Amino acid sequence: MPSKAKRAQPVNTAPLKLKSKPKVATKKKVESLRSSPKSQGKSSRSRIQGMGKMASPKKTKQSTQADQQAVLKHDLHVGDLAPAFSLPDHTGRMVNLSELRGKKVIVYFYPKDDTPGCTMEACSFRDGIHDLRKKGAMVFGVSADSVSSHRKFSGKFQLNFPLLSDESKAMIYAYGVWKEKTLYGRKYMGIERTTFVINEDGIIRKIFPKVKVNGHFTEVLQSLG
Repeated sequence: MPSKAKRAQPVNTAPLKLKSKPKVATKKKVESLRSSPKSQGKSSRSRIQGMGKMASPKKTKQSTQADQQAVLKHDLHVGDLAPAFSLPDHTGRMVNLSELRGKKVIVYFYPKDDTPGCTMEACSFRDGIHDLRKKGAMVFGVSADSVSSHRKFSGKFQLNFPLLSDESKAMIYAYGVWKEKTLYGRKYMGIERTTFVINEDGIIRKIFPKVKVNGHFTEVLQSLG
């Protein structure tokens, strides 16, 4: 009986050695995976992608701050020299303020083509264009809409004066009409309806801020003297 017990001892130790080997192999495999270039590449890419997602809101904040700074930098007053501009009208022809010296110029900024208030305002200038010309004045409508949008708007309502396209908002910023607005409790940046009357020497003689469309043409006409 004792001899049988001694022979059984190697049988008990063999499984122990077999169990230990897979543990070592698994550990080495895990370490190799952690240190492999592929896994490092994936983790670095995921970190970069995560940083890209985090960066996008900052761009939005920066653009909003730029809008606000543009508003603060340009606060025009009566007596100031009107900022120069060179923009395409609804036909694609370039219009330069410097070439309009010697004439009275009315520049009205409006939010968007073919919307109710903007259509009413445009049609009031259209219907009174002969009275403006008698006063020696020219009128230009300005918005951030494209030339093609202006062309459709002008053709639809048979407008008889140029609409200037300021897609870059360079003139809109220069005249200080890009403002914070509120609609149904929501704040946003946009064009504040504003009209400037510029005399023959390029000097601003009248500013109509926050224009109410009804009766606006009459007050503009009266300001021409």
